[in-house]
Amino acid sequence: MTGLVSGLRRILSERDGCLGLLFSVAIVLFALVGPFAAPNPNRIDVKARFEPPGVAHVFGTDNLGRDLMARTSVGTRYALTLALSIVVISSIVGSLIGIVAGVAGGWVDRGVTALFDIVNAFPPLILAFALIALYGKGPVTFIVLVTIVFIPQFGRMARARAQALRAQSFIEAERLLGVHPFTVVLRHILPNVIGPVIVLASMNLPVVITFEASLSFLGFGVQPPKSSLGTLIKDGFVSINQSWWPTVAAATVLAIATLGATLLGESLRRVLDPKSGGAR
Repeated sequence: MTGLVSGLRRILSERDGCLGLLFSVAIVLFALVGPFAAPNPNRIDVKARFEPPGVAHVFGTDNLGRDLMARTSVGTRYALTLALSIVVISSIVGSLIGIVAGVAGGWVDRGVTALFDIVNAFPPLILAFALIALYGKGPVTFIVLVTIVFIPQFGRMARARAQALRAQSFIEAERLLGVHPFTVVLRHILPNVIGPVIVLASMNLPVVITFEASLSFLGFGVQPPKSSLGTLIKDGFVSINQSWWPTVAAATVLAIATLGATLLGESLRRVLDPKSGGAR
């Protein structure tokens, strides 16, 4: 608990950390509270089509008269849920695979490395397109398939960390004493991998948020009637000559969410990784 408080203080002592935390908290609150301030995001009112931002509709309305504040809030919540799910699952699965490969060595290590190389051989967006086209566009399927794209990053980092620790003399001493490899992993390797995994996850979160928005914008992500920031931007582009606010509202929220996650991730990296430099 003391370490957590100390880390939070270090983050708050940095300009980037304060801004990142402020933006991130604001986005989370908007995602949680927005639907209560502007309920029923799917309510159609043809008489209120393309109303500009104002008192009645803070973000304006879309081509069906739906309140954009409510829709953007729900889209933000859905986008954050998808991004966090992908980052958490890929970090856990990738780290476990990497640790097993790094500790086991031999054919296990070579096989895992080959799989990672195959995944990394394809551009992430192209690989995601292919997987989603083959297996469908449901939310669970989407999370699983995009997670596959990001697993190698965590796996490679955990593997390198495990290999470095396995070569240490104290690990070799425990092995000679007959300590079970699982015990060695829990006692020495896993605690030394958790910190870098958290840093990499925090750095990947804004990437995944943008990645999900890109896929949804291109029609490979969230499908109607659900909406995310990417689908809202895409829907707004259809009528951007008639009304600019649907696209701008979702794009602004996406930019703030990405910027907040990036700044917070950079600050967290400096806190957890002393080699990266001091606070700014």
